[in-house]
Amino acid sequence: MKKKLLYLSLITLLVNACTDNSTEKTITPMNQSLNTAWTKLISQFTEDAQLITNTWQQIQQHYTEDNRAYHNLTHINNMLQEAAKFDQKITDKEVVLFAIWFHDIIYDPLSKTNEKDSAELAKKILSQTNLSPERIQKCYDLILLTVKHQPEATAHLDDKLLVDFDLEILSRDWANYKIYSEQVRKEYWMYPAPLFKSGRKKAMGKFLERSSIYQTPFYRETKEAKARENIKKEMEELL
Repeated sequence: MKKKLLYLSLITLLVNACTDNSTEKTITPMNQSLNTAWTKLISQFTEDAQLITNTWQQIQQHYTEDNRAYHNLTHINNMLQEAAKFDQKITDKEVVLFAIWFHDIIYDPLSKTNEKDSAELAKKILSQTNLSPERIQKCYDLILLTVKHQPEATAHLDDKLLVDFDLEILSRDWANYKIYSEQVRKEYWMYPAPLFKSGRKKAMGKFLERSSIYQTPFYRETKEAKARENIKKEMEELL
């Protein structure tokens, strides 16, 4: 009997370990801060407490999926911090923030429609609020800009800032850039090294072919050179 109880206890522990989404993954100071930020944002457009709670749970569920090493809540938090620095320059602050929250909500390394799928989900969720259809469409369009990260030269400053927020990681110090590149590799674990290296070099090389990686003068003046240096160094390591 004791052996049977011990066996059942071990099985329970294993099941809990395999299904645990808990404390470390969901209840962290950053996540609590993000929960507050999301509630503050969406509460401007709805008084439906259930909708506010459900949307946060949906955001958290997607961004903490096991396949995410980089495209997770830390990435969203970093982009929100960047947006805060340019608070006075953003024209439609709420729409830009919604675009940040939703731009990677759907993420499958094997899919070529992540951005469109994310934009569609954003539209579906925001349509339940009183945000105007025009602003919902603007959020949709902003998310699609993250496909190529290269808006038209005549694009609105909000568009250019969103793209730069998303690419800010490229200009971090080498240690942090290295962590970023390793996290991306983890997300593409299913590809053998030679295939991944070839694809990664091609993707990052396209940034170097541009006259400028960043779209706004603020980022070009302070971050362009470091981003190019990091990309070149990564490509050398991929040889």
